[in-house]
Amino acid sequence: MAGLKRLGRGLLVLSLAMPAGLGPATATEEQPFDACAAAAASQFETGFEEIGRESWEIDTDAAINACIAALEDEPDSAQVKGWLGRAYFAAGDTDRAVPLFEEAAAAGNVVALAMLGDMLTTGDGVAVDMERGAQLLTQGAEAGFALAQNSLGLSYDFGEGLKQDYTQAARWYRAAAEQGMSKAQSNLGLMYQEGLGVPRDYVAAAAWFELAVAQGDASGQVNLGKLLQDGSGQPADPARAAELYRLAADQGDMYGQNNLGFLLENGLGVDTDLVAAAELYRQAADQGLALAQHNLALLYEDGRGVKQDYGRALELYRQAAEGGEMRAAVNLGLLYLDGLGTEVDYDEAIKWTQLAADSDQPIALNNLGHIYENGFGVTADRDTAISYYQQAADQGYQLAAENLARLTGPATPSTGKTKTK
Repeated sequence: MAGLKRLGRGLLVLSLAMPAGLGPATATEEQPFDACAAAAASQFETGFEEIGRESWEIDTDAAINACIAALEDEPDSAQVKGWLGRAYFAAGDTDRAVPLFEEAAAAGNVVALAMLGDMLTTGDGVAVDMERGAQLLTQGAEAGFALAQNSLGLSYDFGEGLKQDYTQAARWYRAAAEQGMSKAQSNLGLMYQEGLGVPRDYVAAAAWFELAVAQGDASGQVNLGKLLQDGSGQPADPARAAELYRLAADQGDMYGQNNLGFLLENGLGVDTDLVAAAELYRQAADQGLALAQHNLALLYEDGRGVKQDYGRALELYRQAAEGGEMRAAVNLGLLYLDGLGTEVDYDEAIKWTQLAADSDQPIALNNLGHIYENGFGVTADRDTAISYYQQAADQGYQLAAENLARLTGPATPSTGKTKTK
């Protein structure tokens, strides 16, 4: 299952007051500044709440043309430069966006501070410079711009360009959340859920998630769904969790797709539908979600919801393992060990099982014990096998405890390996 995620970088929005004397366009004449605002302003910007839009909603050709005209009319306007930079960024033209952001940021434009700060933090169109990115985000956040506040929260949350500080992360998430930014509301909810920078409080977490859900925010939908699925701070409600995951999945959110797939696979809050589960896992897997790749591989390995295909399972387990999903590394090692979807390859079996064992994955530790006990690709070594079984048993893994007892008792054949879900 997946659910927890903190979001906020990437598609940003604007915020600056209109220059004095420049108001909304009249019905008979639209000034260049107003045309640029109508094409590129954001609903989060003071004075432009009614006409603003998200970055992905911008008609980039129209916005670029309108803002070029506005900049010709007001060549020194930092706000117009910020808008034009935003339009270029939305169009994927960072080469033109960056010089405009640099000029606008130097003049204190919060849009440019936030967007350039994010770009420097993530290396989007510019060389990574997290320290400068954090400096620019701090300027924008202290000026009261919600998008910069949320992004600064992320920088504190993950220690990007400054020292990790969950208290500061929660502070800046709250500042943006109180301005109605849905992703900040979801992020603050996660801080309450995890007890990071604030006391753990599932009720407060759910309240912030609900605010994000009310705005149609996919991350809020996923995170509230996970609370309801698990029954954290309230009675479990897998049926509503499924509804929320579906809303997120319908927006193309890979976490919503994976989590709804999990409920459909297991008949939690919905009727079991393995075919639909496999399709949702595929959608999330195609977006690179390692957990979904693992989940889909399990279906292919077992022939549930899809035709059994060990080769496809092998491919998906590898993708997931390379993406950091250690349960997939365990199962990939077993396919190589047993020669399913591939020739028996003890070197590859040991490689992937060892990778998972190095992260203290108990099933991997148990399986390594099985490999060393039986000498699969290595010299059989009872003491090493016992050591691995002991490490897994110490984590409460029952099969390892049985294998350990068997090795330290009467000699019997080993059958002690298993895959993980």
